[in-house]
Amino acid sequence: MVNVDTVYQRVLALANKEQRGYITPQEFNLFANQAQMDIFEQYFFDLDQALRSMGNKTNHADKVSIVEEKLQIFEQTDGQAEINLYTSNSSNSSIKQIPSTLYRINKIQYENVNCEILNTNDFEAAKNLPLLKPSSSRPIANIRNTFIRVLIGANDTDLVIPSTIIFYRKPLNVNWGYVVIQGEAQYAASQSTNFEIHASEETKLVMKILALAGITLKDAGIYQTATQEDIKNIQQEKI
Repeated sequence: MVNVDTVYQRVLALANKEQRGYITPQEFNLFANQAQMDIFEQYFFDLDQALRSMGNKTNHADKVSIVEEKLQIFEQTDGQAEINLYTSNSSNSSIKQIPSTLYRINKIQYENVNCEILNTNDFEAAKNLPLLKPSSSRPIANIRNTFIRVLIGANDTDLVIPSTIIFYRKPLNVNWGYVVIQGEAQYAASQSTNFEIHASEETKLVMKILALAGITLKDAGIYQTATQEDIKNIQQEKI
């Protein structure tokens, strides 16, 4: 987790250096959420790349562990008390609606067996192919629009409720909350929401927000500085 006020103050200090301009709280909140989402989505790209490259290379396994650690805060499991994961579809109680907070499904299980997640065409075709026919020991699942289907037989009557679904939720919206005192915005922690991404991403957040602000403000100096720092950070990560 990264403190939103710390990031905003760093952004203001760099943006205001040599009178380069002021980024309002509203602008900051907009850029901050975009920057957080960019970094969050990069986690999945990095994870997919590392998983494809693993083989017998230990360094790729280490990369997987690092990304999985960063994603841990976003991982949710059906059955946790604070999560109301599904609401029943009125037309079929065995088809469940996915939550609006869901970003990516990690696993779907039926009675502790991982389901094979198929696209809609393959899901429908599997019902009629003997070699692919689903069963309780080989359940299949499909995500269509906002609903999840799990099948353990050849007929629609064999649709079942998944016993466990592990998914990654979206980050909460960042907000630098404030009160106006003598015409100036003063930070209000009680009205604020911090970044949820890993603490190691603080500098990357600052640089991305500056880049977004530089584009919006058409300030090439801010944008170039942020981009150069981003490239430097990426190169260091690769090393």
